Amino acid sequence: GYRAFDSVHPMESTTRCRIASLGKPLGGAIVALMIDEGILELDESVERWLPELADMRVLKNPTGPLDETVAAATPITVEHLLTLTNGIGLIFEETPLSTAIAEQGVGPGAIPPQMSADEYLKRIGALPLAYQPGERWMYSMGSDILSVLIARASGKPLAEVVRERITEPLGMSATSFFASAEELPTAYTTTPTGIEVFDPPDGPFSKAPAFETLACGIVSTVPDFLKFLTALADGALLPAELQRRMTSGHLTDEQRVGSPPLLDENMNWGWQVGVMMDGTGPGRTPGSYGWNGGTGTTGFVDRENDLVACVFSQRMMAGPADNFDYFVKPLATLL
Repeated sequence: GYRAFDSVHPMESTTRCRIASLGKPLGGAIVALMIDEGILELDESVERWLPELADMRVLKNPTGPLDETVAAATPITVEHLLTLTNGIGLIFEETPLSTAIAEQGVGPGAIPPQMSADEYLKRIGALPLAYQPGERWMYSMGSDILSVLIARASGKPLAEVVRERITEPLGMSATSFFASAEELPTAYTTTPTGIEVFDPPDGPFSKAPAFETLACGIVSTVPDFLKFLTALADGALLPAELQRRMTSGHLTDEQRVGSPPLLDENMNWGWQVGVMMDGTGPGRTPGSYGWNGGTGTTGFVDRENDLVACVFSQRMMAGPADNFDYFVKPLATLL
């Protein structure tokens, strides 16, 4: 195919794509390295670095009024952010909190929040949590918060941290928070009336973002991301025990309530990465780990089959139930 319907430039393995939530595992790996160095601790409160999240309030009822709250029983910790059990995130139904999240512009999406990291944290801190910290898995917003934590705890812009800890050591020269319009394909989305442009080449990803976030803000290529997954799988990126903890499921059955369809019945969550507990086929065997990006990307490590694989497309996923069977089924015939 081509980078756009009206383009003469082909989509190639080296084409730089918006990888959306597939950037989350980068955050998990960086925090693991920071834990190894003693910069962060799993059970420490994030208030030290993120004072905006001190003294949080929690809704008495997750679907109830915003002014009916109780004090958070415990502070939000580093582990809560890694496992997305920090108490606030994607809400599928319409509630007062989901409406407030949308109005404040801090909700999950395939394009980073259009504000600075400081402003983002200020707005998050002014909202109540839906659940007590540690009580329930809620998708994505914890990854944005984690991105701010990484930068503040490192004392450097997140782009510099990513470069020093991941992209330069692994030779991932095409991975960054933005790319030139000449390098980016058009991103498309499906609608009831056909295919529409979601993000043009000269859109938000063609310039330095106001908010650098690993939740949805990375541009990369297939060869680059394979380098990351391979280094993670081979133990070349993290110490063995931290690699094991990052790629193991940490959620209890109670924490997983309400997680489908994002986490199906066979999937758990590690440190910013999905972990398969049961299943068959490429990427679905027990112990396989990886994730998908809403912009049409996927990447995984299948330990049982000794396989690392990813595919990047320019077609937005149609929803959380969308999958990459067109990619993984042919792989099964090769194993």
